[in-house]
Amino acid sequence: MNTYDYRPIPADVAARLRERDDAGQIREPFVDDEGGAPLRCCLTRSVPGDTLVLVSYAPLRRWAEEHGADPGAYDETGPVFLHAQACAGPRHDGFPAGVASARRVFRGYDKRGHIVGGRLVDPARGHAEEVAAAALDDLFADPAVQVVHVRAVEFGCFHTEVRRPS
Repeated sequence: MNTYDYRPIPADVAARLRERDDAGQIREPFVDDEGGAPLRCCLTRSVPGDTLVLVSYAPLRRWAEEHGADPGAYDETGPVFLHAQACAGPRHDGFPAGVASARRVFRGYDKRGHIVGGRLVDPARGHAEEVAAAALDDLFADPAVQVVHVRAVEFGCFHTEVRRPS
């Protein structure tokens, strides 16, 4: 089984999103009374009392800029939760169980930033990492796949970017 590079929203990008998001809006922070929001800045879930901000984010845009690609219509913008203030980032390396252990869609993108494959992942309790790794192995077996985005099934929200093992 390969070890994959699960990436949160980079700290510098998160800082810009807190000031003005990818929809051009300034979003107001709020206190999360219930907890459980999937945080894209640290790949964990919020706890009751955390101060969060819900921003619009275009995840493929950053990858495309880095790789000189033009994703065209695949440059989607959607909602993501962040801590309202900078946080320490992920508390672990590898599989982010806090956000990837439920039904997810894994979308593969090619060097142009266009979707070239996808997998529906519905892990059995306690087996999320193995199921996710198998889906990633399958997607990355296609040499056209350059990057994979993990998204929520129900809402389509971006969870994390995954890159090939180094």
